[in-house]
Amino acid sequence: MRSEILLIIIGMAVVTYSTRVGSLVLFRFTGIPSWLEVWLKHVPTAILTALIIPALILPKGAIDLSLNNHYLLAGLTTGLTAFLSRNVLASIGLGLLVMLSLRWFGF
Repeated sequence: MRSEILLIIIGMAVVTYSTRVGSLVLFRFTGIPSWLEVWLKHVPTAILTALIIPALILPKGAIDLSLNNHYLLAGLTTGLTAFLSRNVLASIGLGLLVMLSLRWFGF
């Protein structure tokens, strides 16, 4: 293994460990403030949104908001299904079905 890769892995491990230990040490006696706990509940949603939206809107590196963007159509279908049904399997299944049908049948 190259030394740069090993140093990157070690650096990432140190940063990850220090952030986790730092928060434990900081809030060990006082506990997490209620305002911070409310704010932290939104972090997973923000991270997931930051990962998904670029993949849906920029499938080829440029903004594509047309009906030819299969990723966007399947993503909107999946999101709407998740919102209306609150069923993870139905959302994934319908999104997959839409994506496959758009790809195979070339709509």
